[in-house]
Amino acid sequence: MKIGLIGTGMLGNSVGIRLLKSGYHLTAFNRTVEKTRELKDNGAQIVCSPKEVAANSDVVITVIKDSKAVNQVSFEKNGIIDGIHNDLIVCDMSTINPLDSKNIAKKFLDNNISMLDTPVMGGPNLAITGNLVMMVAGNEKTFTKCKDLFNTIASKVFFLGENGSAHGVKLAMNLQITMLALALSEGITLSRAVNVNPKIFLEILNSTYFKTGMSENKALKMIQDKFDATFTLENLKKDINIISETSKSLSLDLPMIKKAEEVYEKAVNEGYGKLDYTGILAYLKKLNEKI
Repeated sequence: MKIGLIGTGMLGNSVGIRLLKSGYHLTAFNRTVEKTRELKDNGAQIVCSPKEVAANSDVVITVIKDSKAVNQVSFEKNGIIDGIHNDLIVCDMSTINPLDSKNIAKKFLDNNISMLDTPVMGGPNLAITGNLVMMVAGNEKTFTKCKDLFNTIASKVFFLGENGSAHGVKLAMNLQITMLALALSEGITLSRAVNVNPKIFLEILNSTYFKTGMSENKALKMIQDKFDATFTLENLKKDINIISETSKSLSLDLPMIKKAEEVYEKAVNEGYGKLDYTGILAYLKKLNEKI
């Protein structure tokens, strides 16, 4: 099976490296060619358009910013559909509105291309080792064809049903990330304010069932002001915007994500967007400079 990759940011690049090291033939495209250098050095074929990726691949994986970008690489000039051939499959690993995903899947189906939602949980480090958690939605027969590929990328794969459902669950998962990062950051901030070493706060937290992977694996770096990005604050803020947009389109009232959207937007506007998403703590620290 020949794989195509469109989008070689932090996650896309790591997925590509994993596939190359697992023996797959990989053809890749990114608008910024410099971001394909590591893939090229590891044996990937780098091309100049999504059309060329599709023409040289059985399965095309898209890992790009938003639904507008997915539409552009899919249906505009020299897009994926211009490289169509028999049995072409598209797997969208981006984080997008589930309603947009349904529309994109229908456009692909109108061109005899089967599209699966394939968003993942886990950052570049887990992608490199094949330990992502993947959510899949779309045609089940297409899913079955791609299972070996998915099992190379992810240690757990969940099939959820019709197009849109996997992207919906991905947004629900990123909602958890949003709230956990805020809760942990506010807990650290409050502990500091009452003159308790935040390490003690974390030790207590991690001694209870309220502990999380974030409190166990990221929090120590957070209190040391280490925010090297595996998933940037501005990217999470983008996803929060999509959660709000999706909830509105579904007539849902999610009051906490509305407040979180305000906080993250202010953090990005204050210049914290390039930090890891846990850098929301740095923004709270700035708000409370006396601490």
